[in-house]
Amino acid sequence: MKIELKTIEKMAHLARLALSEDEKTKMAGDFEKILDWMDQLNEVDTEGVEPLIHMHAETNVYRKDVADNKLTRAEGLFNAPQKNESYFMVPKVIE
Repeated sequence: MKIELKTIEKMAHLARLALSEDEKTKMAGDFEKILDWMDQLNEVDTEGVEPLIHMHAETNVYRKDVADNKLTRAEGLFNAPQKNESYFMVPKVIE
């Protein structure tokens, strides 16, 4: 399929692209290749083929929402730079 330079110029204007003449020519060739490939895809017989919705058969696989707290307070505070017996200590940010 032949793409005219006017079509490329209109698309470049809509996309707010400033293309040189060489770039317009190259882009026209690229678009022609893409449209030729699409024509090849249209030749494929897809009669009776179901549309693909998901890439795999499983959908909406969820894990159970269960709290699983395996870290003890002492283990959590072990590497803290500043702490007291129960909490992390941080600098005061609000006066």
